Amino acid sequence: MAKNEQAAAEDALAQNADFPSEKDLTASTAPKSASATSATADSAADSATDATAEATSAAADPQAEQIKTLQEKVDATEDKYLRAEAEIQNMNTRFKKEREQLLKYEGQDLVKDILPVIDNLERALAVDVNDKNGEQLKKGVQMVYDHLERTLKDHQIIEIAAADQAFDPTIHQAVQTVAVEGDQKPDTVVQVLQKGYKLKDRVLRPAMVVVAQ
Repeated sequence: MAKNEQAAAEDALAQNADFPSEKDLTASTAPKSASATSATADSAADSATDATAEATSAAADPQAEQIKTLQEKVDATEDKYLRAEAEIQNMNTRFKKEREQLLKYEGQDLVKDILPVIDNLERALAVDVNDKNGEQLKKGVQMVYDHLERTLKDHQIIEIAAADQAFDPTIHQAVQTVAVEGDQKPDTVVQVLQKGYKLKDRVLRPAMVVVAQ
């Protein structure tokens, strides 16, 4: 009889929805345990990912700084190279111009030393002679003078125009002034005391002149 009563009580409990059985308790607990385990795994994965990102960022910062430093060095080296190249080009241009100037006015020092010789030949030709020997000597001097003058012209060494020209301080040297006479114009060269010469466009010696004022 006692067994019958126990069985009836169990059947009543089984039929009552408010009191779950042991099987139901086991079944309902299992999904919760699995869900909790999954959540824990996800959290651990996220933590690992964050740690990896932080480690990567920490490693990238020194690398970026090193790249920046190297780029600055490259830029500085390139700037120095460009400056040096520009300086070399300027030097080459300057040397080329100086060489052209030297070639253009080559021999000017020699010509300056020859000019007094021409002056002396002109003075010798200005002397009057009365005998035959003097005439022959003067003729020889004239030949030397003509030859020398022709040689100078061949090398573009020319006499500076002065007589009856307007005074130009860049090619004339006034050593005396006189009063204007007749139809003379002021600042006009009235007398040449010593000839001046030019080598191409450079004045070797200005003409020494007397100017009317």
